[in-house]
Amino acid sequence: MPLLVAGICAIPAFAQAGTPYISASTGLALLNNSSEDGVNDAVKYNTGYLVNGAIGMKCDYSRFEAEIGYQNNSVDTYLGNNDNRNARVAMTTLMANGYLDYNMKNSDVSPYVMAGLGASNVTLKNDFSSDSDTSFAWQLGAGVGIKASEKVTVDVGYRYLSPSDISVSGFKYSLASSNILVGLRCSF
Repeated sequence: MPLLVAGICAIPAFAQAGTPYISASTGLALLNNSSEDGVNDAVKYNTGYLVNGAIGMKCDYSRFEAEIGYQNNSVDTYLGNNDNRNARVAMTTLMANGYLDYNMKNSDVSPYVMAGLGASNVTLKNDFSSDSDTSFAWQLGAGVGIKASEKVTVDVGYRYLSPSDISVSGFKYSLASSNILVGLRCSF
C-alpha cells in the first residue's frame, strides 16, 4: 500500500517532466509453431495481423506506456492435418512497456529498445468450439522512430511476444510470436 501511495503522488511530478503521447500500430503477426502437451510443432499457423494502441509519457531518453493489443492468426495444420476446421487463435494483450531511445544529434531517426510485461487472453476457436485462457506475458523489441514533424513520429520495429503456456479444452499449448510493426506516435 505505501508503494501505491508513493506512485500516485509521483504522477504529477512525472507528468511535468515528460511529454505525453498516444500511439497506434499495425503489422504482421508471425505466430511460432505451438507444442501441445509436450508434442513439438503440433500446431502450425499462417501469418496473421495485429493492431496495438498505447498511451504513454516520454522523458528525455525513456518512454513508459500502457498498451492494449490484438493479434489474430489462422491455423495452417494441426498434428500434420490440413483439415483444421477453420481454427483460429486470437490474442488480446494488456502490457506495461518501457523504452530506451537513442536520440542521435542532428538526425530525425531515433533507434530504440523496449521491454514489456503484462497479461494475454488467448482464444482458440474452430467450427465447433471456442475456449480461452489468460496468462502472464512479456515482450522484447527494437526499432527506429522517424520524426515526421515536431509532434508526429513514425515507428518501425520488431517485437518478440511470449505468453506463458495456456490450457484450453483440456490441452496445454505453448505460444510465442515474432511481430513486425509500423505505427504513428503523436505527442502533445
